[in-house]
Amino acid sequence: MDPLTGAAIAVGSIIATKALEKTGEKVGEKVWQQTEKFLTSLKQVSPDTVTAIEKAPEQPLDYGQAILEVESVAKTSPELSQIITELVDIVESEPLPNLKDILNNIAKGLQSQSSGQKTHIKTIEKIVNFSQRDININEQNITM
Repeated sequence: MDPLTGAAIAVGSIIATKALEKTGEKVGEKVWQQTEKFLTSLKQVSPDTVTAIEKAPEQPLDYGQAILEVESVAKTSPELSQIITELVDIVESEPLPNLKDILNNIAKGLQSQSSGQKTHIKTIEKIVNFSQRDININEQNITM
């Protein structure tokens, strides 16, 4: 999976988990542990990004900017990249009920950041498809 898609799904999972916890809903133990692991690892290299993510959804988050920052860090940190991959796998097997809406918002945020870059367009399509459970994120090929 490409780092941009992984970053989008990881950030979406954090926001979805936080929103569910605020309404008193439970999330799976694996999801909760992996989101905490992701935030801890990200905080070591990009504390400002973690602060912005943790303030969402109470404070609006620039999804596009947050995702691009996480992607940039993931490209240079094999550990964070592995944690993101594990989180995506867990969320794929234990879907969060509100993740679809959040991923759609993230896709819109990326779209506003994108200046028509082919990579971003493909990533936006992957995120939307993942949120709709139409595909296996690891086996997707999109041609344009």
